[in-house]
Amino acid sequence: MTSDTRIDPITLQVIRGSIETIAEEMAHVLFRMSFSSIIRESEDLGAGLFDKDFNTLCESESTPMHIGSIPGYLHGIMDSLDDGQWFDGDVVVHNHPYHGASHTPDLAIVIPIFYQGELVGYSANTAHHIDIGAATPGLIIDVPDVYAEGMLFAGTKLYRKGERNETMWNYIRRNSRAARQLCDDIEAQIASARLGARRFRELLDRYGKDLVFGACNQLMDYSESMLRARISAIPDGEYRAEGWLDDDGRNRGQHLPVKVCVRVIGDRIEVDLTGSAPQTPTAYNVPFEGSTKVAAFAAFRKLLLDTATSPSRVPSNQGSFRPISVIAPKGTIFNPEAPASAEARFTQCNFMIDLILRAMAPVLPEEIIAGSSASISFASYAGVRPDGNYWVFLEVNEGAYGGRPHSDGPDAIDNLMANTRNNPLEDLAMHIPMICERYELRDDVAPGAGRFRGGIGVVKAQRILTDGIITHESERHTNVPWGIFGGRPGALGKCEIYNVNGGETRSMHSKFHGLAVKKDDVMAYYSPCGGGYGSPLERDPKKVLDDVLDGFCTAQDAFEIYGVVLDLEAETVDLRATGERRRAMEAVA
Repeated sequence: MTSDTRIDPITLQVIRGSIETIAEEMAHVLFRMSFSSIIRESEDLGAGLFDKDFNTLCESESTPMHIGSIPGYLHGIMDSLDDGQWFDGDVVVHNHPYHGASHTPDLAIVIPIFYQGELVGYSANTAHHIDIGAATPGLIIDVPDVYAEGMLFAGTKLYRKGERNETMWNYIRRNSRAARQLCDDIEAQIASARLGARRFRELLDRYGKDLVFGACNQLMDYSESMLRARISAIPDGEYRAEGWLDDDGRNRGQHLPVKVCVRVIGDRIEVDLTGSAPQTPTAYNVPFEGSTKVAAFAAFRKLLLDTATSPSRVPSNQGSFRPISVIAPKGTIFNPEAPASAEARFTQCNFMIDLILRAMAPVLPEEIIAGSSASISFASYAGVRPDGNYWVFLEVNEGAYGGRPHSDGPDAIDNLMANTRNNPLEDLAMHIPMICERYELRDDVAPGAGRFRGGIGVVKAQRILTDGIITHESERHTNVPWGIFGGRPGALGKCEIYNVNGGETRSMHSKFHGLAVKKDDVMAYYSPCGGGYGSPLERDPKKVLDDVLDGFCTAQDAFEIYGVVLDLEAETVDLRATGERRRAMEAVA
């Protein structure tokens, strides 16, 4: 079969279904076999198959932070691979942010796929690990360079020709505060990647190498053509948006500008981040290959190929990355120069996506949403048990989306570049000396008003039952999520620490590093609320009534912002008085 031979649609869909099932099975094995809650429960992972040129053939429907990142890892591995070549039976671990990785805690496991003696591709996955021996347990922010981020692996073979490298395993085991979980989770990654390699070889046995790779190439071309068609429908031009991040985790009060220019050029898009802040002296930088570019890929896949709004489901493969290019000058926050630390890169990626959506609003009003929390609250709680061993817990807190063209923003949902699940509170109490004191929608502020209101953020208060250490990274304590097309802004996030036995309540910065806390201290995080979409005077009065009855909106705001007159005793809307009120408000607007 020649490379330009077209494969019939039925066979093409069979191959597509087969490789996508392999990726999903790889992810399922990984999270089911893992021990740490960030992988086992939150499913902070990604898995897939790749050809020998590092093109993504398929990836699991996991968190978008991992989708699109593994090709960068593969390129980085080829620059640093032990022995300088692959052998059948090799297993490589890789996490170096200046060799293509997303950031250091996301370890990739890569296994070469040999078929009939020929290297034909790779089976790989990534997963976030709870501790790789960094300066502080779990997460880091205020450290001087990449070497303070923990163990760095670049093309490191854990197995060579099928033989286990016990020296390297011992090194890993002796340099982590959570060595048992780290090693066991790596073993789960290896099992997942081996399964993917085996399943792909079985597929090649069944259909033949030429047909399978011919189908994969055709599927990549299809994804590319679908995205290019959507881009071609957007008027050519430059679309800009800008904002700022609170600080770098050390230099308080010094906002970090973020500037986005989206250039639509025919059937391709260029995302230019020129003008964004210089790289920081802390870990608050973003690896370019493994994270900055991936954020841009994720933004336009969400915007133009969303499965809920697209007429057909487009495969997630290399084709959907090809029309997108990214510019970020060296030495800036989105493209730091070594050896700058770059572990704390979550919130910048989310804010970048939020700005892309804002920039595209004039030409894609039916696809974009108002400002979201776009911050990812990521917290590390840690302490030492009586036996001298560490316990470490990583938690991703939910945020809220902005109002949408046809519906309210979702409440208490993960952020724009994440899809992690929340941790069951029962699981937390069984394994970690912590208690959740409060976990509910915020009731201290209102979401952004609009024809479709913003989503409501979450408040989560976690009490630590031993002395310990907390590191927390988040955003939007100073930059409120915006409303759009007449919608009102949302609400800022905040974070507080107090002790259940009394004393002072401390208002915390959005980011803090290695904070020593006492037994019964509580960290309460309040995520931002999304902005509104469209004028509040266009909101269905019955929806306003529902929000008042649910406690999401006050009767006063219903009258003053939405122009809705309520009879709370009867729990009804006075439609005539509401019409008069809204006309009067429009007259003075």
